[in-house]
Amino acid sequence: MIIVTKLGTPSVEIERIVEEIRRQKITPEICQGQHKVVIGLIGETAETDTRQIQNLSPFIEQVIRVNKPFKRTSLEFRYGEASEVVVSTPKTPVIFGQNHPLVVVAGPCSVENEEMIVETARRVKAAGAQFLRGGAYKPRTSPYAFQGHGESALELLALAREATGLGIITEVMDTADLDKVAKVADIIQIGARNMQNFSLLKKVGATGKPVLLKRGLAATIEDWLMSAEYILAADNPNVILCERGIRTFDRQYTRNTLDISAIPVLRSLTHLPIMIDPSHATGKSEFVLPMTMAAIAAGADSMMIEVHPNPAKALSDGPQSLTLEAFDQLMQEMAVLGKFFGRWTQNNHPFTTPKITTKVATSISI
Repeated sequence: MIIVTKLGTPSVEIERIVEEIRRQKITPEICQGQHKVVIGLIGETAETDTRQIQNLSPFIEQVIRVNKPFKRTSLEFRYGEASEVVVSTPKTPVIFGQNHPLVVVAGPCSVENEEMIVETARRVKAAGAQFLRGGAYKPRTSPYAFQGHGESALELLALAREATGLGIITEVMDTADLDKVAKVADIIQIGARNMQNFSLLKKVGATGKPVLLKRGLAATIEDWLMSAEYILAADNPNVILCERGIRTFDRQYTRNTLDISAIPVLRSLTHLPIMIDPSHATGKSEFVLPMTMAAIAAGADSMMIEVHPNPAKALSDGPQSLTLEAFDQLMQEMAVLGKFFGRWTQNNHPFTTPKITTKVATSISI
């Protein structure tokens, strides 16, 4: 249930309404919108009479029930306004959100050594990325596959951040490693395999740090949003949803199936920012460009691209990783489409005259 206050409601009146709600053993949560203040009511409100709430103050414009199982995550909870996730990076704050320029995250699947991660960080920064992604702890299907270098890789990510000023995104797999990861990561990633690890979600939410929540391999959109609800319920509103492909019946030609339709569906259901990971979704580097273009056209807020100096020798996920040169080209292509949709600024990208290829020009003319 949410309370929508009238335009210009005094702050004193907002506080009075909040106190009245608390007396009813319901937790109020204030959301400051662009024009109005919305108060979310958290708790057992099924039997609460909306007319009783309406009568608390003449400054209450409307009382609305949120019927979806995900409450804080729902679009109604913010009265239809998209939320922003502001991340403090070493150089400047970066904003993820529907009404802001695209945010680009790039880097290798896993951190292999200092030379590789620092070189990659410098190159993706020069091309226009704002965040470096790199796995220190790697969940793998096989117990014999490379699992990441762990804590020593976190130290290398810290070196890369110091050298470039990029923000850091890396995954936490175990609550035992959370404090170590949180010291280095500007955004803590919850991977697809841990999307419904509810104990981990609660503890990550309690850190207060921005969280990137990847969709599970076979998760419905409602499953995904309910997982986000765990983080928001820990009083952490800074959640970014990441679609990284779901498992379907065709595994021969792509690694997973990128659910582009999830973008408009999420727009109708939630206020949270949306990231797309075309690298994990397709599993093949040659498909990353067209899926990136499709995601921008569908309205994604951010992209996560796997990049490696030498994909053929990568310790994990080499086939889906772009070379440094291919990432430069991708960023130029993204600049064209991003500007077309009003999601790109000069601060996004250092290139002043991006190359317009036939492939992208065709996409725009359609």
